[in-house]
Amino acid sequence: MKRILIINGHPDKESFNFGLSESYKKGAEKSNAEIREINIRELNFNPNLQFGYRKRTELEPDLLDAQTKLKWADHLVWIYPVWWSSVPAIMKGFLDRILLPGFAFNKRENSLFSDKHFTGKTARIICTLDQPAWYYKWFYGNPSHNAMRKGTLNYIGVKKVRITTIGPIRLSKEGFREKWLRKVEILGQMNK
Repeated sequence: MKRILIINGHPDKESFNFGLSESYKKGAEKSNAEIREINIRELNFNPNLQFGYRKRTELEPDLLDAQTKLKWADHLVWIYPVWWSSVPAIMKGFLDRILLPGFAFNKRENSLFSDKHFTGKTARIICTLDQPAWYYKWFYGNPSHNAMRKGTLNYIGVKKVRITTIGPIRLSKEGFREKWLRKVEILGQMNK
């Protein structure tokens, strides 16, 4: 049985991203996967990595629980909007605070390389845009995709990362959104 963790990075519970999370979960439940969730907006933590890696900042209980869930999961599903070609600030703070040396990776002494602690896990990124996906790719070069896939998930050892880009959301019709909710449910059912 696959263990799936759905991480929602949107700060607004009324957002389409929360509908996408529910659709993915609904599909995954049909496959009998074991599912846990993190809604970053509900966590009580300081998103500022105040001292960088120079000095340890104690993790709040919600972040310790989130680390347990991340370690537990086989498949990580990240759902968030792309804002200013990046992830929302609260999600960036979550990543900064939780993917720490000793937990997600270890830097090797006298080396630019690190040991990755999330090898063997897979991931799906589902992100929304206020522009067409092709425009984001060809005119901007998918900066948030590169940051999450290469700079974050690959860096900690998650090699198989699939990305679903949905846009434009702003000004979209109900039929467009319903189509995407169905597609994301199917992704959940396939555990992809």
